[in-house]
Amino acid sequence: MNDELRAVAAEILARDDIDGIVGLKEMHGTVRPCFFTDADQLPLMVVDSRYPVASVVRLLLEEGPDLRLAVVCRGCEERSLIELAKNHQIDIDSITVIGIACDSDTAKECNCSKPYPDSLMVGTALENWTRDTYDTYRQMSGEEKLAFWNEQLEKCNKCYGCRNACPVCFCKECELENPLWVKRGRLPPDFPIYHLIRAFHVAGKCIGCGECEKACPTGIPLMTLSHLLREDLEELFGYMAGRSLDEQNPVITKEEYE
Repeated sequence: MNDELRAVAAEILARDDIDGIVGLKEMHGTVRPCFFTDADQLPLMVVDSRYPVASVVRLLLEEGPDLRLAVVCRGCEERSLIELAKNHQIDIDSITVIGIACDSDTAKECNCSKPYPDSLMVGTALENWTRDTYDTYRQMSGEEKLAFWNEQLEKCNKCYGCRNACPVCFCKECELENPLWVKRGRLPPDFPIYHLIRAFHVAGKCIGCGECEKACPTGIPLMTLSHLLREDLEELFGYMAGRSLDEQNPVITKEEYE
């Protein structure tokens, strides 16, 4: 897929309405985000692993609001851009999506509900993908679920990795640092307030990318929580974050981030 991606990227980079491409490059044995502005850089562009590129795009557009970007996106990353646009964090009209499909291994890693973007240009969509529906968890009693989360969240060392990695966490002042709710110096943080605050704040914006769990150094199964919240919102309100620019988040007001 690397060759296919580089060929598509070369065509898009040659356009007059694109200032550069946000993607991943391999260099010195590591993969990192890069702003590609010249065709000579493209041999370093790779598909490789997932990365929250939407956060990079948001920061680039904060510094250069007139930039016209192409962005190499997986399904979750395209959903991130949609949510950032709906929350007035980026101008989606300045972005061209270079969509790439995830393979089955990558889709399994984050238990993705839709492992391909709508703007698919590279790869083949896994349209018949079957994901884990957390049936074992759903069969637990209320007491068993409470015991499960109590055990899991006791591992939290309040590193803020889940928040920092989340592409839809963009508040200027974070309630997770408010001593009124999250007491300083307490490890683990008081159960279950830390993760309930975070779950509430991303409810309706979570796009199911799994970056929170990927960033957690203690292995808390945060994707279980995030995927179940997404499914609850779809069942209750018919809403799925990142699905469409036209769908309004039912749990926040339109003006909240204006």
